[in-house]
Amino acid sequence: MKFMWHIFAIFYGTYGYQLIPRIKECGVTCSQGFHCKHQFSMEAVSSFCHPAPAFLSPVYLKNMKLGTTMKCEDHRHCSLHLSVTANLQLNENTSGVRICYFLMATQKTKCVKVKISRRQSADLEGNKVKIQFNCFEVSVGQHLYVTMTTIPNYCGIKQTQEYYVEDCRNNDVGKNIPDCFVSKIAYNVDRTRKTISVNISDVQNTDCYVRLCHQRFVCEDVGPVTLIQGKDLIKSASLQYTQLLPCLCIEVWPAILDARRMQLCPFKNDTKFLWDNIVYQAATQTLTWEAACPVHVTVSLCQLMKINDQCVDLEGTVNIATEKVKYSRVDTHPSLCIKFATEHNVWVKCPFSHGHFQAWKMRLAVMGQQIEVSFTSHFEAEFSVLVCNRTNLHSCNSTGSPKALSLGGLNLPSVNISGKPCGSNICIKGWRMDVDYSVSSYICDLPCDSSTGTEEYYEYSLSILSLIAFLAIFLIILALLGHKLLSVNSRKTHEEKSVLHMITHR
Repeated sequence: MKFMWHIFAIFYGTYGYQLIPRIKECGVTCSQGFHCKHQFSMEAVSSFCHPAPAFLSPVYLKNMKLGTTMKCEDHRHCSLHLSVTANLQLNENTSGVRICYFLMATQKTKCVKVKISRRQSADLEGNKVKIQFNCFEVSVGQHLYVTMTTIPNYCGIKQTQEYYVEDCRNNDVGKNIPDCFVSKIAYNVDRTRKTISVNISDVQNTDCYVRLCHQRFVCEDVGPVTLIQGKDLIKSASLQYTQLLPCLCIEVWPAILDARRMQLCPFKNDTKFLWDNIVYQAATQTLTWEAACPVHVTVSLCQLMKINDQCVDLEGTVNIATEKVKYSRVDTHPSLCIKFATEHNVWVKCPFSHGHFQAWKMRLAVMGQQIEVSFTSHFEAEFSVLVCNRTNLHSCNSTGSPKALSLGGLNLPSVNISGKPCGSNICIKGWRMDVDYSVSSYICDLPCDSSTGTEEYYEYSLSILSLIAFLAIFLIILALLGHKLLSVNSRKTHEEKSVLHMITHR
């Protein structure tokens, strides 16, 4: 019976007509004889804790209770605050408490440090202090986890509770909290016209503002604010957008001074446009990506491989970013790309694969017992070459010292590699030395039985053989088709002659 009464009390307090306690000002209070002051902190409760002295036990911090209070400045302009109370047994080893709440919906944490001082005449042994803090502003229906620890943080001395803030079904909250005045927002996206139609219901004849904004530290305007009048039968507005971005939100609030705003951010999964804002500055050879919205993403430069379309990260280019990444002195090779990886997906953008960017190429010629390596490029560049041993598709271990050469003007410099390295796993690796980030070119499977030839020669020979094979097949099919047509034509001619012969003899 006691359990059923407890359930009823919770239900009645959340959905019934229980009045929320009012406060004129938020703050922190302590027992008589003690002075408390608070300071908000961005630091969450640290997982590190100090070993507790032998005389300290969990009972030194106990009886934490949570509740909701309401602060009102005028009629229908109220806000909700979380009230936290607890008892602390103060001594020379503790100077206060840290209180944190964790929002389940947004995974955000907010903390406050409460420092406690006492009168000089107070007995340091067994000082029990009752602490109350009610300056955490919360929203209707929020799901919270509240944690209280000592300062400093002693292991095992901790209070944690789960809490649900009353929602609009509570009559007191429903009548006084602006979030409840606009209880229903519906929207429809017209991707052709790039408009979002917003419909509002249950506004109780209250005028409302609606706008689109980009959620950052604050929600920044991306269009005009539209007024929807409470007396209108159809309470809707059409809002123009540029791109559907994860941080694009619909914001609605009553047309009263400093009203609390209600946000709906329905496009959190529309991330494909975030990766398009890539800019290359030719004068500084700088490649920059800047997100239109804050996003937690791992960014790296990578080389797009022709064999399996994988993009292999370039060494030393991985960055964990939220808004902007910049790479200086970048090779403009078409296979140099930017990779974006979130917890949900991976995207690859290749800014140099289109337009006027030209690829430099590495060529080699086998001449006797040495290999001649040369480069062709539409711009001045410095290259380096070495022999390496291929360990897998994307890794090649050096077997010698690199050799450098410069390319400028009309001259085509080359470098000779003696000893004629060859074999299925032996490669010649080339890359640019005059930039900080360059792709690498590999020529592998060097033949051991060829005295002359070039990479292009082998590719060209393969192309000729393929063309000859295709032409041979085409000619065979054409011959068979011609033979078939001749046979049919001959048969028709023979039949016509037979018919004519029969008519003549009649």
